[in-house]
Amino acid sequence: MSVADHNRSHLDGKHRRLFPFWQSGTTSSSPSSPQNHFQFQNQNSRENDAASNGRSSSKLSSVAKSLLPARRRLRLDPANSLYFPYEPGKQVRSAVKIKNHSSSHVAFKFQTTAPKSCYMRPPGGILAPGESLIATVFKFVEQPDKNEKQLDQRSKVKFKIMSLKVKEGTDFVPELFDEQKDEVVIERILRVIFLKADRPTPALEKLKHQLAEAEAELELRKKPQVEISPKVVGQGLVIDEWKERREKYLARQQVEAVDLL
Repeated sequence: MSVADHNRSHLDGKHRRLFPFWQSGTTSSSPSSPQNHFQFQNQNSRENDAASNGRSSSKLSSVAKSLLPARRRLRLDPANSLYFPYEPGKQVRSAVKIKNHSSSHVAFKFQTTAPKSCYMRPPGGILAPGESLIATVFKFVEQPDKNEKQLDQRSKVKFKIMSLKVKEGTDFVPELFDEQKDEVVIERILRVIFLKADRPTPALEKLKHQLAEAEAELELRKKPQVEISPKVVGQGLVIDEWKERREKYLARQQVEAVDLL
């Protein structure tokens, strides 16, 4: 063997010891190899796709949630319309029963597209869970134009009823709905429908019944709360109010007699 061949063989062995991945028949596991670099790119791509899909799913779920109808807190009767007797040139009344069927206190508020000719009593309030009331709606019916029919059953006037979840003990003020706009739910938009006042119909009879109930509720709220039950003191003794007053009077008379002596 020549000296050159000996030196070449010595150098090849040295290179194999220093850089074993150069040896033939050996697969490199270094991340700098083309195969591992491709696998690394695929892994990053999968991770990016997963993150992108997660963001897309979150965005889609939020959009779907915004498109879903809000859960109503109030039950209305009638549910979609306000019925008024048709009497041109007069102020007529309608009624709607509002019941809170949620498990929390709920504030409600009316709005109308014709505030100059309509108003509500009450215009808003707070209902406890399960509580209900009958609201009265007043509307002035204008005389029809020459081109209009004498009785146009559907009016362009609309009423909107909104609700807001509140804490127990909250006092009702209309500003509540401005301060918490994001929590306000539009319960219903009620359309005005006129009924012939001289023609009995189930809708007209129901309206008359609800108006009578609303008046009775209003009178009941106006009356002061009078304690009609007898007073119970001591160990369950029932004391008649007149007897109690008489005993106080006799005791006062005895004191005055002692002073005179």
